[in-house]
Amino acid sequence: MRTRTPNRPEGSAAVPATKDTAAGRRQEAPERWSRPSRRFRSNGGPGRFTVFAAPGLLAYLALVLVPIGMSAGYSLTNKNPFNPPTRWVGLANLTSLFSDDEFLKALQNTVVITVIVTLVTNAGGLAIALLLDRRGWLYNALRSVFFVPVVLSAVVVSVIWQAILVDDGLLNSMLRDLGVDHPPGWLSDPSLALYTVSWVIAWQGLGFCVVIYLAGLQGIPQELHEAAAIDGCGPLMRFRHVTWPMLAPAVTINTVMSLIGGFKAYDQIQVLTNGGPGPGTTSTLAFQVIQTAFNGNHVGYASAMAVAMLVLVATVSVIALGWLQKREVSA
Repeated sequence: MRTRTPNRPEGSAAVPATKDTAAGRRQEAPERWSRPSRRFRSNGGPGRFTVFAAPGLLAYLALVLVPIGMSAGYSLTNKNPFNPPTRWVGLANLTSLFSDDEFLKALQNTVVITVIVTLVTNAGGLAIALLLDRRGWLYNALRSVFFVPVVLSAVVVSVIWQAILVDDGLLNSMLRDLGVDHPPGWLSDPSLALYTVSWVIAWQGLGFCVVIYLAGLQGIPQELHEAAAIDGCGPLMRFRHVTWPMLAPAVTINTVMSLIGGFKAYDQIQVLTNGGPGPGTTSTLAFQVIQTAFNGNHVGYASAMAVAMLVLVATVSVIALGWLQKREVSA
């Protein structure tokens, strides 16, 4: 009996068995997936970078570079929106700053605040980081507690501290309950107000330094501490010869950020003391710029102050960054 085979189109090959077909698919799959898709083969060149970078660059241009350029231009004029016309005065505004007692007092206060903030945040942040460099839920919770002030607004922090530090506030009430008849005027005494404001600024920035130092401590290999302990080094020797040199990058970050934060202090001054008590007791460069521009309407002169402040902050930051980076290499 003759077996009839089904008709196939002319020139077509026989279909292999199902088992062989599955094996063939498994063999062809790596070749198919190893070929990258055409749309992923080209990186797009500079056009793709421009598309992604354009929003950020435009925002930086509009909110940073353009205002700086406008301030530099205004600093060369006597611009006053309520007393036109505006005239070109050249460098007269900048040279007048060196004989302006209010500006020099604000500069002095700014330097004092910056030094106090830099020292307190770095020393306190390192001490707290060493205490919290342990495992456990309690230490994790304490890290969050210390970082909370950093995420709060400077105005909110200042309002809270104002309620504590005013003459009839919480702190003086507690001192009176303890028998202190005449507690200090933390914000009303001209000899204390500047240091009180510096403390508030340092307190808010302390958590940032703690986090940076904790990251640096956790990045130190444990083998170094173990080797130093085997060599007979005590805790102080290990800190001096192992921990402190390895924390050089963290010290650089915290120092530069503290310097910048101290130089641009404004919110705490405005809320706590409004530049007082007395004329210019706690006035800073940023506070003096705002007062001159918006209260005195001397936009040209205030712009000259802002330019001088920008040059000062940039110079100090570059010098500090260069010196600290050299310390990182030597460490």
